[in-house]
Amino acid sequence: MKVTMFGTQPYDRETFDRVGRDYGFGMVYHKSHLNADSAVLAEGSDAVCIFVNDEADAAAIARLSNLGVRLIALRCAGFNNVDLRAAARFAIPVVRVPAYSPHAVAEHAVALLLALNRKIHRAYWRTRDGNFSLHGLLGYDLWGKTAGIVGTGRIARCLIRILLGFGMRVLAYDPCPDAALAASEGFDYVPLDELYARSDVISLHCPLNDSTRYMIGDVAIAQMKPGVVLINTGRGQLIHTEALIDGLKEGRIGAAGLDVYEEEAAYFYEDTSDRIMDDDVLARLLSFHNVIVTSHQGFFTREALDNIARTTLDNLREFAEGRPLTNRVLLEA
Repeated sequence: MKVTMFGTQPYDRETFDRVGRDYGFGMVYHKSHLNADSAVLAEGSDAVCIFVNDEADAAAIARLSNLGVRLIALRCAGFNNVDLRAAARFAIPVVRVPAYSPHAVAEHAVALLLALNRKIHRAYWRTRDGNFSLHGLLGYDLWGKTAGIVGTGRIARCLIRILLGFGMRVLAYDPCPDAALAASEGFDYVPLDELYARSDVISLHCPLNDSTRYMIGDVAIAQMKPGVVLINTGRGQLIHTEALIDGLKEGRIGAAGLDVYEEEAAYFYEDTSDRIMDDDVLARLLSFHNVIVTSHQGFFTREALDNIARTTLDNLREFAEGRPLTNRVLLEA
């Protein structure tokens, strides 16, 4: 079976070549992201493999279908960049990697929180310049503070355990609360507005869909405790960025750690250091000393890359052998 992989970075190729030696697939790697124009690169392939910034919209899927592509394999958990209705219309199943390393993303969320609270990023640049002043670097103990976790899937559960280990109180919101989990781990489910009002730290771990898109906007930010630290390692469009900027300017948001950004596709995973940044909103975010932006790297550990490759290749093998697709993404009614 021939597979065209879009949005490929050197580490993708190295990992898939190493892990995939025994699978026998013909892998073709392209740095280009999938869209309606670049879909032609998949000509002659049975499947395409895509990542978070590839665009499998209706036009791209139609083009893939015309080229004979019979499967879309996501090498990530999220699938908001795939038009599932179009895929169903063209009878192209979609599979994903539901869990690669929840520890990786949870630990990255904690890294962002600790760096922001203790001003590690500012101290790093100061001491390199010979400035060992502590002015402006004051943080606070996480012990006894309240963390609000939005969504309680695999990643969130890892994060909750870490934060409880710090001695934090944990509040959580999920439309499908797991009371047994809360009782066993020692946290409380609360309504979303209560979570906003009581939390010193808020971390987002919910999928991007019509009900969560821009859930953090002017209204939500107005309900939050002044000085809250906001962490997003989920999807960029969970946060309305201009509302976040207003919250930072007004001091209601004390700090923000963002591993995702709603218009990240033009920048993330690329070296754009020799170009003038033409995204004024991203440039404004980067101007705040209390904001850390990382380039969607929460997943980026050796263990996670190996798990992504292995699960993706297993998904491809199930399809090639005509077996039921364990990790198929189903279209909701």
